[in-house]
This record gives sequence, structure tokens and C-alpha cells, in this order.
Amino acid sequence: MEKFKFNYTLVMPEYNIVGSTDDMQGSIIEMLATGKADVAVGFLPILADARKHILYSTGLDEGEWMMIMVRPMESASGSGLLAPFNRDVWILILVSLLAVGPIIYIMLLVRNKMTKDKEQILYSLPYCVWFVYGALMKQGSTLSPTGDSTRILFATWWIFITILTSFYTANLTAFLTLSKFTLPINNAEDVRRKEKQFVTNRGNAVEYAIKNSDESLNYLMVLLDKNLVDFSTNLNDSDILMTTVSKKNYVFVRDKPAIEHLVYQDYLVRRKVNPINERSHCPFATALTPFLKRVRAFGYPNNTKWNTLFDPQLLNMVEGGLVKFKLLENLPKAEICPQNLGSTERQLKNRDLAMTYMVMMTGFATAIAVFLSEMFFRLLNERKMRKEMQSNIGSDASSPREKLSFVKAAAGGGYGDSPPPPYAEIFSRHASGASMFGKQIETDGASRQMINGRDYMVVKEKNGIGSQLIPVRAPSAVLFQYTYNN
Repeated sequence: MEKFKFNYTLVMPEYNIVGSTDDMQGSIIEMLATGKADVAVGFLPILADARKHILYSTGLDEGEWMMIMVRPMESASGSGLLAPFNRDVWILILVSLLAVGPIIYIMLLVRNKMTKDKEQILYSLPYCVWFVYGALMKQGSTLSPTGDSTRILFATWWIFITILTSFYTANLTAFLTLSKFTLPINNAEDVRRKEKQFVTNRGNAVEYAIKNSDESLNYLMVLLDKNLVDFSTNLNDSDILMTTVSKKNYVFVRDKPAIEHLVYQDYLVRRKVNPINERSHCPFATALTPFLKRVRAFGYPNNTKWNTLFDPQLLNMVEGGLVKFKLLENLPKAEICPQNLGSTERQLKNRDLAMTYMVMMTGFATAIAVFLSEMFFRLLNERKMRKEMQSNIGSDASSPREKLSFVKAAAGGGYGDSPPPPYAEIFSRHASGASMFGKQIETDGASRQMINGRDYMVVKEKNGIGSQLIPVRAPSAVLFQYTYNN
């Protein structure tokens, strides 16, 4: 006005909407098309449909429509236990865990058949599966393959698990100590996939991009049919933020400069009310990915001549950075309420350990289920054995003495002979007072001797031919008794 010496009168549209061919009444496009205004100085999104009615100026900026939502209590990354790897990695780890055990078993079978090595130990499939699982849990193993090929296979799995657990531990530590935060809704595709309710201003570029079949956001029409989209006529952005977003948990889609000014004003009010609690200053979070991008410009009627006068000056203002400066005027240089509140120390909460509790409850529930199944099958087996014994005794026509001996044999584990006497009884029959370390002492056909530095009781066989060495040292004696009984 000062440069070209003219005066102007500001005229507002009836509904304060941009408008389109299907929504012309009370819009900015209608005012320009009917000659009620000579120029529209708002940042109008350039719409292909509107070119039939108005003329756009040179582009002022690339408008970005962003999403603002209630800040969730926890990161969308999920539980800390699952955070180090994504879904594909977890699936591949599970597949390798299930596949490596059978692969090792097959390799053992193939090598055993091809080499016919009698010294090689052929481990069963359960042993191989438990080796794989034990390695994953960083447990030891008693398996010791003799073949070089199977040794390399075992070593390969150990190296794989060592690297995998190292990466997992490092990433888990980083996840639990850093204040990294992500939102559950980051772009328009997330809105469609999760069928998230959102609100935006009526008559803007977002509504146009959704309702026109040749636009990129037309796939959101399914949400419009399900009444999940609210095209609001409310001109107060703060009111939408406090009611629709805060109370109804909607996502608010608005152009970026308006969002930044809105969040900053809300931040100043909350900081004045509660200057101590920093988290209460930023109850809302803005997505980083734009919901929609569209070049914005001023608008003229189709028969205008003002464009030849104003467009060169507007281009100079854009190239000089004046337009961008005015859009960000009165805003601080620092980012307002970012996703990651880096100044807040990261402290572990119960929700970070939710997966740990679930694992423990699942493990206990599985153990209880297995225990109950073991008890159930044990009762079934006992009942079956009892019925078989009763049927065998009832069908036997022998004397009661023979029946009694049969029952005793069955109770003895299926063997006719009675079990051997306890280990301690062997020494009770001999004279006491023998020295633990000393000379050979004869006691009722048995002698105590020191052989290779160890104490043994030398007992003669019943037939008088040969003798048997029985260890006296406590651990060796226990092993001997266990082996002898079984």
C-alpha cells in the first residue's frame, strides 16, 4: 500500500473457507469469482479444481498440514523387552531356534551313516533341541560331539548367539536409558490403517484432497464413510484443541504455522499456571511427518490485472526470506514441545517392565499346566497298572503262596530277585574299629586296603573265586550304591 499508493477494505468470507466447485457458498473462491473481492491475501492452497474460477499468484511457500494429538503416556515402540529388534528379526530368531536343533540332529545322522564311526555319540533330537535352547539362554551343555563337522556346527550356533545377545543387551540398555519417544500416529497411512478419528477445518486443502478421486488422500474416504472424520466449522483452534483433541482423543490436522503458534500459546499458559512440573507444560505432541503438502499462494479473479503488479514483488519477498520470517514471527527459535522431551531424565516405570511380568506369569502358568498334566497321566498310569495286576492275580489259579510271591516280584520293579542290601549294611557285618588309613585288616572275609591312595573294602565273592572292590570314600560310595541298585 505504501509503495504503490492505494487504499484497501478488508472483506471476510461468510464461512471463512477456501471452497471448491462442490463447496462454493460463502467461500473465498466464490468472493473472487463473483467480483466481491479484488485479491485474496490468505495463504490459499493451490487446487486444480479452483483454477476454473480464480487465478493464483506466484507460490509463496509449500504448506505442510501437520497432526497434533494428546501425548501418550509411553512410546509407541512398545515394551522395552521387544524394543531392541523389530518384528522381522524376532520372527527370524524364532525360526532359527526351531530349525537349528533338527538340522544338528540330521547332520549327526548323516555323518554317522556315512563314516560309520563307532566312537561317535549319536545324540537324540530332544538333546539337540535343548542344546539350541540352552545356548540361547547362555547356559552350558554336556554335549561333546566328536566329528569336526558337528563341532563346527555347534561352534557356529554359539558364535551366532554370542553376537545376537550382545546386540540385544546394548540396544535394550540404550532404549531404557535414552529418552527416545515415538507416536502411535505419524502419517496419513497410520490414520487409515488404525482407523483413527481426526478433525480438521472445513473447506481446506485436506477436505479437498480426501473428497476428490484424483487426489493423494482419497483413500481416507473409507474413514469419512465410517464417520471418523470431522470437518469442523469452529474457527477457534484453541477450543478444538481443548475439547475435541484433549477430551475425545481426536487427531487435529492443521497447517504447520498455525500449529506452532497454537502449541506455543498453550505452553505459555500452562507454564504460568504450573512452572515446576515440566511434563505438564506439553500435554500435546506433533507428528514429524506432514499429513499433506501443497503449494500456497494469493488469489485473484480471472479477469484481474493486479497480478502483473503484485507477483514480482511477492517473488522478491519469497526469495528474500521475508514471507518465511513473517510466518515464524513471535515464535522462539527452540522447538516447542518436541516429541522427545530430552531435558527430562529417563526413569524406568512399571509399564517398561510390563513384558517382564507377562513372561513370568506365562512361565508360571505353563509350569502349573504341565504339573497338572503330569499328575493326571500319573493317576491314569497307576490306575491302569492296578487293573492289570488285579486281572493277572484273578486269572491265576495257583496257590496263595505263589500269588503272594508274584505280588512281591511285581512290587520289586518287575524282577524276581529282591534288591541288594544297602551299602552301609556291608560294613555293619564286619568288626568295628578298623583304621581309616592304615594296614590291611581282615574282617569276616573282607579286608580294607589302600589302593592307589584310595580306601577300598575288598570283599570276596560268594563262590570264593575272585573279589570285588567297594570304595569307602563317601561320594564314591554313593555313586557305587546308585549304580549297583540300578
